[in-house]
Amino acid sequence: MAAPEDVNIKDLNGQWSMNKTLSDDSDPLLALQGISWFTRKIIQMSSVTLDVTQTLDPAASEDGFIHISIVQTLSGGLAGTTENRVLDWTAREHEDHIFGKVSGRSRFTSVDGLEGDKDDFLKTGWREESLAPDGVVESVVDSLTDEWSARQIWGFEDVEDARRYVRHVVVAKGEEKREARLVYDFVKKREEEEAETVTAAAATTE
Repeated sequence: MAAPEDVNIKDLNGQWSMNKTLSDDSDPLLALQGISWFTRKIIQMSSVTLDVTQTLDPAASEDGFIHISIVQTLSGGLAGTTENRVLDWTAREHEDHIFGKVSGRSRFTSVDGLEGDKDDFLKTGWREESLAPDGVVESVVDSLTDEWSARQIWGFEDVEDARRYVRHVVVAKGEEKREARLVYDFVKKREEEEAETVTAAAATTE
């Protein structure tokens, strides 16, 4: 389902489902990150749902920055993960049962301001709205136990004649690099009370 026009990179609040037909295969990236064959197969066979809670006004946060909490649910019986991001470009450590111990940082940025993307994979395909200053979210995660690094750019693209939320993902380890475009269908908006409940639940997992 196409994303409504009032849902954008500054307000991703709601539920999203990965469209595996339109997305690239993420298995090569997961393999490079050292995820086991068994776990990768469960992920491959599962539907993936994102429940997103995003603060809209930096002044509403104690630290003055936008916060994005994403609870990822898998249908295949494997426990999902929770992403708690503060868009201040400060590295924070996190650990989960799939990716292990990592350090991550996130920020709003512009496509033109992206650095180190020699083949332009992270920069191409975006709608005009994502080309604006602060039109995308950049996220970088480095493994603290392995030698891989994952870089993601979030924005909106026209895919199959529909406006959709998309992540461009690059995983690098040593001289190896693998890329994938992940496409998400919009499911529903989140009511304010429900958003507060999800935020509180996510906070207990930190």
